[in-house]
Amino acid sequence: MKEAPVQQRRKYDQEFKRQAVEQWLNSGRSAEVVAHELGITAKQIYAWRKDFGPSAPGGKGAEGADLQARVYALERELARVREQRDILKKTLGILSEPPTGATNGSKR
Repeated sequence: MKEAPVQQRRKYDQEFKRQAVEQWLNSGRSAEVVAHELGITAKQIYAWRKDFGPSAPGGKGAEGADLQARVYALERELARVREQRDILKKTLGILSEPPTGATNGSKR
């Protein structure tokens, strides 16, 4: 029985990792496509994003954090406005129902 050859683990420097993540995030292409072009796995790029992505310390974190905070605020406001809309729809439906026991304009 033959054993599978042990592959040497490749190490990448910080600059390569940072550039790989930047290329992926700025290209609009999937992580799989960029990873294939660079000869690495998409799993590696996803892991490196934690260290070198926009929300990483020393990265473009302030900009990303500001945008993320704004997204959360807008999502909360949207939920509140949707709730108000639903209440108004229900109210309109109740008010537009004919009163019970009404004759609907017929004269008998």
